[in-house]
Amino acid sequence: MRGSVECTWGWGHCAPSPLLLWTLLLFAAPFGLLGEKTRQVSLEVIPNWLGPLQNLLHIRAVGTNSTLHYVWSSLGPLAVVMVATNTPHSTLSVNWSLLLSPEPDGGLMVLPKDSIQFSSALVFTRLLEFDSTNVSDTAAKPLGRPYPPYSLADFSWNNITDSLDPATLSATFQGHPMNDPTRTFANGSLAFRAFSRSSRPAQPPRLLHTADTCQLEVALIGASPRGNRSLFGLEVATLGQGPDCPSMQEQHSIDDEYAPAVFQLDQLLWGSLPSGFAQWRPVAYSQKPGGRESALPCQASPLHPALAYSLPQSPIVRAFFGSQNNFCAFNLTFGASTGPGYWDQHYLSWSMLLGVGFPPVDGLSPLVLGIMAVALGAPGLMLLGGGLVLLLHHKKYSEYQSIN
Repeated sequence: MRGSVECTWGWGHCAPSPLLLWTLLLFAAPFGLLGEKTRQVSLEVIPNWLGPLQNLLHIRAVGTNSTLHYVWSSLGPLAVVMVATNTPHSTLSVNWSLLLSPEPDGGLMVLPKDSIQFSSALVFTRLLEFDSTNVSDTAAKPLGRPYPPYSLADFSWNNITDSLDPATLSATFQGHPMNDPTRTFANGSLAFRAFSRSSRPAQPPRLLHTADTCQLEVALIGASPRGNRSLFGLEVATLGQGPDCPSMQEQHSIDDEYAPAVFQLDQLLWGSLPSGFAQWRPVAYSQKPGGRESALPCQASPLHPALAYSLPQSPIVRAFFGSQNNFCAFNLTFGASTGPGYWDQHYLSWSMLLGVGFPPVDGLSPLVLGIMAVALGAPGLMLLGGGLVLLLHHKKYSEYQSIN
């Protein structure tokens, strides 16, 4: 007969060990935020059976104990809803009747609701343009005379199904203004390519992609600028966690292996880690493929609260989060009044990572480690050699015997 011992949680002899407490804390933490080594990724375009085709892309990344959902849509301005759940069985539910109605609340859900550990959204609301012709200081604020912005809610977008690529796990939203009286986009487009393949892209800045991230590449191609030296930018809105805006952080490194001459990494963090994040290097490129000679500075303005009615509205954000109005916004601007610019080849590209958990961190490359070893090792060898010389000299002197 097997005996049993009844213990209570307390400070007696049956109290749990520190190791057990740490293990319990780990298992009590949201599985979706702990990170997974691998995930099974699928892409699907959610069809609208009630009417015309609508662009709604669902990227689902399933791990052992968690699922990440990235829902992209060009209904209104281009937007992505990010959701992390603590089960590999969570699913996306779309009610097209609600989603396309004036009150879309509840038209987009991830089920079961109680499995959701994190959720937020990014909305790319406007394409900005500045005339920097008479701006000589590259750090000047503002960057130049602003032109009327292009609202991305007023863009016409391609059929996302035609760009779906299962091999690279990617899809591209490509659009231009529906009303373009000056024909600035007659031969141009603004493209957003979303992909979720766990590999480092071939093009700089080659952000470190993990199983917990989805990557976005933005490209402005062929559009006619309204000035001789126009600078472009994006207005980006997001939902804050509670009353406060997400935090913006800068990280610096001595290693520029993947993005030459760029030693900084910018991060947008929702709440405290581990949580959701957006990550990018403050660099854009005016040529394809990008390189040091075509690198443009990317500047991010501080986040500030923004009233929902002042921003182009995203139906999928309203459908998932309801009528929340704790939006925050910031601007990303690409280029400077001097040096390379969009005007060189009418091309501009920039990329970012979206994810959940701890943001990826690049380790030091073997080249930098070798340089550090040489730089730090050589003085150490010199000190060691000098010490040996002094020691031997002292020993020789101490063996001298006076004849007196």
